[in-house]
Amino acid sequence: MTGVPGPADGPLHDLRVVDLATVVAGPGCARYLADFGADVIKVERPGSGDTTRAMGWTDPGDDVTLWWKLLGRNKRSVVLDLKDEGDVASLRRLLATADVLVENFRPGTLERLGLDPTDLIAANPGLVVTRVSGFGQDGPYAGRPGFATLAEAMSGFAAINGEPDGGPLLPPIALTDEVTALTAAFATMVALHSGVGQVVDVNLLESLFQLMGPLMSNWRLNGDLQTRLGSGIPYTVPRGTYRCSDDQWVAISTSAESVAQRVMEIVGLAGDPRFEGFAGRVAHRDEVDARVAEWCAARPLAEVLEVFEAAHAAAAPVYDMAGLAADPHAVARGIVTEVDGVPMQGLVARLSATPGRVRWAGRPLGADTEAVLAELDADSRSAGLDQV
Repeated sequence: MTGVPGPADGPLHDLRVVDLATVVAGPGCARYLADFGADVIKVERPGSGDTTRAMGWTDPGDDVTLWWKLLGRNKRSVVLDLKDEGDVASLRRLLATADVLVENFRPGTLERLGLDPTDLIAANPGLVVTRVSGFGQDGPYAGRPGFATLAEAMSGFAAINGEPDGGPLLPPIALTDEVTALTAAFATMVALHSGVGQVVDVNLLESLFQLMGPLMSNWRLNGDLQTRLGSGIPYTVPRGTYRCSDDQWVAISTSAESVAQRVMEIVGLAGDPRFEGFAGRVAHRDEVDARVAEWCAARPLAEVLEVFEAAHAAAAPVYDMAGLAADPHAVARGIVTEVDGVPMQGLVARLSATPGRVRWAGRPLGADTEAVLAELDADSRSAGLDQV
């Protein structure tokens, strides 16, 4: 583990972010800002700290969870007890020096702690308070606990996810939390760009709903509801995953008409007027899918990929993490980085002139409390001298 965090670098090096959030969505927002240089100070409760310190798989080298090492990366860890008046006073001092506060308490909790955003912004007019919740800061469900599962059920995602003859399926990853983290980071930067201190209201339900594309438009205008189609989608055929003769799987897409025509040629359906255009193939979905499945099942994955690549058609192997880690393109791009001995995702985006950097993995609980509070004391003394 890196000893003492060095000075921040990167395009956001002049920003200070106080991360009061827990679990994935809120801390994920702060992590994206930290990756590009923001001085993110993670404020955790005494004892156990953030929930992700005890969630999921651990690093066999030190028994620290991998979730924490990812979400806590590039952050400094400070322990403050928000039930203690002295610690709350220290937090207010910290917030007076901050550009951003990220929190994901239930709506109203921050106010009950004596940290009303209106008061915080009055004391620090440029402060952006990013509030991440399950359902938003107002509305009938505002006070409900915010869990990604609820958003995945209510947003329409689960209803269209699964096999036609099966039940609705939830995603097997923290999809909603991760999408909300990106949404919150984007919205926070928009608010900072405005130059006006304000509250950013981001929630799980509406963040995932943004991924539903025109499904609501289609329902309200045409009365159509998308059904479960396994790996298929209503307007592109063929599109799905297909088993090859060596028991490997390939994913195929034909979302461009030119690509669809190449695939029809590959599998021997070219020239049949029934399969011309998107509408024709959608109308004969079962026949097209059956033919593609039959063609793939007769060939090993490597041959399928070779034929599709030669035809400039869209196909890719279905990877697990082992497959992705070994893929030559993934290796060449360095999409997996390693910090403090822990492999994890690299930066979400590359900036040619002002890149971000992964500087350290999640640090021990409270590792930076003394240093951060000492900085506040030094700042206060400096301000006092300036006023003399």
